[in-house]
Amino acid sequence: MSRIPLTVNGAEALKVELHRLKTVERPNVIQAIAEARAQGDLSENAEYDAAKERQSFIEGRIAELEGKLSNAQVIDPKTLAADADGRVVFGATVELENLSNGDIVTYQIVGDDEAEIKHGKISISSPIARALIGKFAGDTVEVQAPGGMHEYEVIDVKYI
Repeated sequence: MSRIPLTVNGAEALKVELHRLKTVERPNVIQAIAEARAQGDLSENAEYDAAKERQSFIEGRIAELEGKLSNAQVIDPKTLAADADGRVVFGATVELENLSNGDIVTYQIVGDDEAEIKHGKISISSPIARALIGKFAGDTVEVQAPGGMHEYEVIDVKYI
């Protein structure tokens, strides 16, 4: 399996979710199954069916998170500054100007599991991130996005 790039914060968020699933969610669903079993006939017991379905989801998510964390390549953006020489790389925070309307946006390039556009985090596999990788401040990039072609100027690249 290939390595999954994650920022330090992204890896920590996955670890927190995994811990919560194992210490809170799993015991709760086991208790719910036990209570539903105690009610008798399981063939028509909706609570039992719902609890078993929830257990299946939790166990699947635990396995998924453990797999991602075991294959994670955790990258600290702060340590990239010396090697990146001002280039846009995974983990970098990039300030862009949309040349068509003058809007200025700031994005951090993160792993697929960490992406949250509302918080300024875009996936490394997104069209805009792929176009930005390797660029420097002052460069112009064209991005083919679902909404059409966009042109951006890289204003600043930070490793925070």
